[in-house]
Amino acid sequence: MYPPKLTPEQRKAGLEKALKLRRERAELKKNLKRGKISLKEVLETSGQTVERIKAKDILTSLPGVGKITAKKIMNEVKIAASRRVKGLGARQKKEILSRFS
Repeated sequence: MYPPKLTPEQRKAGLEKALKLRRERAELKKNLKRGKISLKEVLETSGQTVERIKAKDILTSLPGVGKITAKKIMNEVKIAASRRVKGLGARQKKEILSRFS
């Protein structure tokens, strides 16, 4: 099955929307790294900006947490490497928050 044919205007609008969301996600991760927002605030936020970020990217955005630590935490909490924030269960969110509070 082929994707639908888009007009140049539709394609441009889609590209602009994707660029806006990427910038918002980058800003969110930067604010998390700097401590301007908390992990709890991020996990309780809804919307495309947060929901589409991978859980490991959120963890590695925390101060003092690198790829190895994030992978270790995700394995302990039983979160798949490809899991996005939207797909985290209540128990998983609770366990992640308990490790950083």
